[in-house]
Amino acid sequence: MAPPRIVITGLGGICALGGDADSIWQAMRAGRSGIGPVENADLHEVKVRIGGEIKALPEHGLDHKRLVTMDRFSLLAVIAAREALARAGLAVNAGNAGRIGAVVGVGICGWHSIEENYRAILLEGRSRTGIFTVPRVMPGAAAGQVSMVHGLSGPVFGATSACSSSNHAIALAADQLRLGRADVMLAGGADAPLVYGVMKAWEALRVLAPDACRPFSAGRRGLVLGEGAGIAVLETLEHATARGAPILAELAGAGMSADAADIVAPTVEGPVRAMRACLAEAGLAPDEVDYINAHGTGTKANDRLETEAIRRVFGAHADRLSVSSTKSMHGHCLGAAGAIELIACVGAVRAGIVPPTVNYESPDPDCDLDVTPNEARRRPVRAALSNSFAFGGTNAVIAVRAAS
Repeated sequence: MAPPRIVITGLGGICALGGDADSIWQAMRAGRSGIGPVENADLHEVKVRIGGEIKALPEHGLDHKRLVTMDRFSLLAVIAAREALARAGLAVNAGNAGRIGAVVGVGICGWHSIEENYRAILLEGRSRTGIFTVPRVMPGAAAGQVSMVHGLSGPVFGATSACSSSNHAIALAADQLRLGRADVMLAGGADAPLVYGVMKAWEALRVLAPDACRPFSAGRRGLVLGEGAGIAVLETLEHATARGAPILAELAGAGMSADAADIVAPTVEGPVRAMRACLAEAGLAPDEVDYINAHGTGTKANDRLETEAIRRVFGAHADRLSVSSTKSMHGHCLGAAGAIELIACVGAVRAGIVPPTVNYESPDPDCDLDVTPNEARRRPVRAALSNSFAFGGTNAVIAVRAAS
């Protein structure tokens, strides 16, 4: 018997491009960048001071008793989840709560709380940390907070695999539906890395761009960190149809692999295996894919190797693909990256518009794909892939296609 088809019935998001999924998509298709000087965090002596920062949070209605138990990354996940549930027209109640779960990917953890407490103890001489420090900082906190705030009592857990966390979370959530453990799953990711300690650590890697993120462009100088969250509501097609839910797109498949090579240096073979596995699970031939939202960090090595991997997988069809990196607009949101980039893929499939790679200045012979430079392009998008390739060599690729 064929496994049940999985569809996306709601999307929620928050990042530098906007406080909801529609605002994020409109900014993406307009090629509008949200990257700029970081204003809301004290970065002390950090040299690189730009990021994809959320300047102000939307009204979220959470009271003080709840907020004191939450780090910023959890709050972002809760905000995105609320929007996703509303867009899906899904009311959680005593009758269905046990069949609704969540998987939230996180690349790091509650570093706002960690830094706040380190400074309080080491610099200010305080004798103890805040009482909620442990539950605020743990990587699984975002999933737990989403479940508590929204009343979900089905399968709930976190997923962490650096920059692939969102795509792994989405794949794992789909598995819960196929296994019959839940009727509805919320899936995505959240991260809030724009704090001194995290930015200082990334600065030490010498991969942060000082001015802008320019994926695939010859003069690219590195990545730009961003904060945000994205959450999708996933259901089986049968369940969504039965309740009359809006079906935005089909989650056609996922593919995962490991480089098993180096903790920071990517390989070609790992991404190739992940993309091929995704196509196989989705039942897609390479020439049925029209758009790839690239991992596209803007580093020399990543963009060159990703280009090579795409060419290996797609062959001659690679020259007919539209590729873009929306990280050029919202920054690299680490554990939230894939979930925010899912918004781009669903938007591309639904609207027939490929969002651009902005800040593109000049071609790099090693990155010779159509990377949709600077301006969006109208074209039919039957299916789209979203690539996530992480430190540790953990790769996760998901495919979406038009709902039919």
